[in-house]
Amino acid sequence: MNRYPIWKYAIIVVALLIGALYTLPNFFGEAPAVQVSSGKATVKVDNTTLARVTEALQAAAIAPDALALEGNSVRARFGSTDVQLKAKDAIERALIPDATDPSYVVALNLVPRSPAWLTALHAAPMYLGLDLRGGVHFMLQVDMQAALTKRAESLTNDIRSALREKNIRHSGIARSGQVVEIQFRDAATLQAATNLLADQFADLQTKGGTDAANGGVEFKLSATIKPEAARRVQDQALKQNITTLHNRINELGVAEPVIQQQGQDRIVVQLPGVQDTAKAKDILGRTATLEVRLVDESAEARSAEANAGPVPFGAERYLERNGQAVIVKKQVLLTGENLTDAQPGFDNQTQEAAVHLTLDAKGARIFRDVTRDNVGKRMAILLFEKGKGEVVTAPVIRSEISGGRVQISGRMTTAEANDVALLLRAGSLAAPMEIIEERTIGPSLGAENIAKGFYSVAWGFAVIVAFMAGYYMLFGLFSGIALAVNLLLLVAVLSMLQATLTLPGMAAMALALGMAIDSNVLINERVREELRNGVSPQAAIHAGYERAWATILDSNITTLIAGLALLAFGSGAVRGFAVVHCIGILTSMFSAVFFSRGLVNFWYGRQKKLKSVSIGTIWKPEPAGVAKAD
Repeated sequence: MNRYPIWKYAIIVVALLIGALYTLPNFFGEAPAVQVSSGKATVKVDNTTLARVTEALQAAAIAPDALALEGNSVRARFGSTDVQLKAKDAIERALIPDATDPSYVVALNLVPRSPAWLTALHAAPMYLGLDLRGGVHFMLQVDMQAALTKRAESLTNDIRSALREKNIRHSGIARSGQVVEIQFRDAATLQAATNLLADQFADLQTKGGTDAANGGVEFKLSATIKPEAARRVQDQALKQNITTLHNRINELGVAEPVIQQQGQDRIVVQLPGVQDTAKAKDILGRTATLEVRLVDESAEARSAEANAGPVPFGAERYLERNGQAVIVKKQVLLTGENLTDAQPGFDNQTQEAAVHLTLDAKGARIFRDVTRDNVGKRMAILLFEKGKGEVVTAPVIRSEISGGRVQISGRMTTAEANDVALLLRAGSLAAPMEIIEERTIGPSLGAENIAKGFYSVAWGFAVIVAFMAGYYMLFGLFSGIALAVNLLLLVAVLSMLQATLTLPGMAAMALALGMAIDSNVLINERVREELRNGVSPQAAIHAGYERAWATILDSNITTLIAGLALLAFGSGAVRGFAVVHCIGILTSMFSAVFFSRGLVNFWYGRQKKLKSVSIGTIWKPEPAGVAKAD
């Protein structure tokens, strides 16, 4: 009756092993490390960078405890802060020969001290949030009206070019805020323009009418951005700003930055471990510009490229990502203001990786003229950051390109095409942002928060286990062991998900202990009730678990619904609480019912003639009509 089959015990053992394995990294702490990340949007950290860091450390006779390429950065772990500082100096000398133009960011950091065999199993500790590790918190407000105004300005230029191409004469085009107004002399021209806008500008809604001007009557056409198109512009601006911020945060050397949308027009940026608020502000507000120029193909320029000789008059030297020099003319043909989109793709003819660009009307007209007059020559696309420019790509112009759609291809992998598209699309902010909230949390306060949170969970666990053992005896001890397993599994799942633990998360963890033990209280009281009714111990155990299950399931489902609501509609700290809360409910159902019954079955299920169980004092009601003795 009260015996588990072997496969159920196997599930329990496997769950315990996995839980212990993924909880273990949280006990090793953190070690001082040096993190090397990209200092420019055009610089990529890869295995080549890893090899250069290795050579620099070997030359300085410094042996790291661990050295690996992790994501978009190289991390070297050391045994002490003294070695960490020496390693930082050695790596900076090797990777940054010119301190005024750093291509890499070499930052001090803290990384998990987990052994290699745990890391190989992808077992990593939970991330610590801003309130537990210290750092800076920014709330950024995106100026959505500026994004719409910028889009309206682009559409104004496009409309002017489209009317010119179709030979539709107008008396003037002006933009008032986000409304484009066009004046015409007669109704026929107004109708022709209305048809043109309806055909070529699907994002605009138009309204025609008459307007008294200069004593006569003129016809006016007003065009505004459709609401659905305006929402797309705003969403794209927000996403582009988030992508740009991700690129810029790399310079700070932050291991686990939090950059996420909040509401319709706000972005939350949390940088754990960063204490330099001024530096963070400088990075977040940094601007990048895009320029298109022609490559100088003269003999002097080619000699300057090959031999680093003097640059011809009217030209400048810039470097490509591979370090090769390119001599480009100073004349700027196009800027990032003329670029509306950049997406990775493939060449339709050669099936090579390519980048597809979309230009506005002004940019399309300039690009058409430039490509028509310079077939066979190279054209360089440059990205400028902090006054320093680098060549993103320098393709050869194969033929005249018109229509505002441009393709860049040749000698690019799919990954490089994605990178180039990202750089061109997110080199600068799509809309200005303003910091409306700023907080700084010191590392000492974070350490104090960790200690207080740990003590609250530990003391809560100890008091609950002591009470259960005193009130329910051996069954209470089983409940305490099940509670420990619940805590083990909860931490393991959070570590596997690489969740960020915050103070509200620790509060949810303490709450999960109280909610988990509630299930065991229901089970124990059900068993007591069966014993009070005269049922045999084995039957009482079986009936107690079976009858308590429906109540436990109902209570946990209703609580889980509340947690999911917090997760869906909450933000920030509320979501952090909700994540731990929901996971804690799921792990408690496993530990309080499945695991605790396995313990009880293992202890009592072998005894065929069980006469009593250790579940505390069972108060039986006295029979009615029996008089008490004096």
